Parts: sequence; C-alpha cells; structure tokens
Amino acid sequence: MTQIDEAAALAQASLPSAAWDLTSFLLNAKSQVQLWGGLLLMLLGTVGLLWGGVLLIKKLMANPQSASQQSSWGTIALLILVGGALGTGGWSLVSTIGSGGQQTITDLGGGTVIIQTVDQVSRFLDGASK
Repeated sequence: MTQIDEAAALAQASLPSAAWDLTSFLLNAKSQVQLWGGLLLMLLGTVGLLWGGVLLIKKLMANPQSASQQSSWGTIALLILVGGALGTGGWSLVSTIGSGGQQTITDLGGGTVIIQTVDQVSRFLDGASK
C-alpha cells in the first residue's frame, strides 16, 4: 500500500521542471514576440490586401476627370502583392528574407576583403601625385 509521502514524491517526479533562469526567460520571450509579431504582420498584410482591392475597384469605377486624384496602378499592385505575401507568410516570410540578407552579408564579409599594406597605399598615392 502506498503511503501519502510516497504518493507526493511520485506526483512531484511526474511534473515538468519549472526553469526560472534568464536563458529560459529570454527564449520564451523570443518565441512569444515572434508569435505576436507574425500575427501582427499577417493582420497588416490582410489590411493591405483589402485596401489594395478597395483602391483597385475605386480606380476602375472612377470617371476620367477624377483619375488624377486616385492612387497609381503601381501603388495598388504593390499593396495587393505585399499584402498578400505578408497575409499568408507573416513571420516566416520576413524571417526567410532576413536570413537571405544575412547570407549575403556573410558572403561579402568573408570573401571580398581587400588588404593593402601602408607601403602599397603610400606608393599608390606617390604615383598619383607625379
């Protein structure tokens, strides 16, 4: 027969450990901000997509005299394209674009550094002044 102390020890052993350190806090904060930011981007993308659709209908239905007061076709197209991309992609789209930019910067920093010594620079400047 299980005693009360043994039952309490078994219940505590099955509970997950609660990590109260700074690393766990920052990791949880990062994932929560990514979730909220992704949802905000998706909401803004949906708003942009809807507003682009409204402007498209207004532009198509406008009379020729008020066409100069309407938004341009480029603005409408960008609202629909970017709004649709953000509305469906959200955080993953922005993260993918950012990681592509990071790779480009890493490639540029790793392979195209030109090292010139002071002697080479001074010879170049002396040759340019003659």
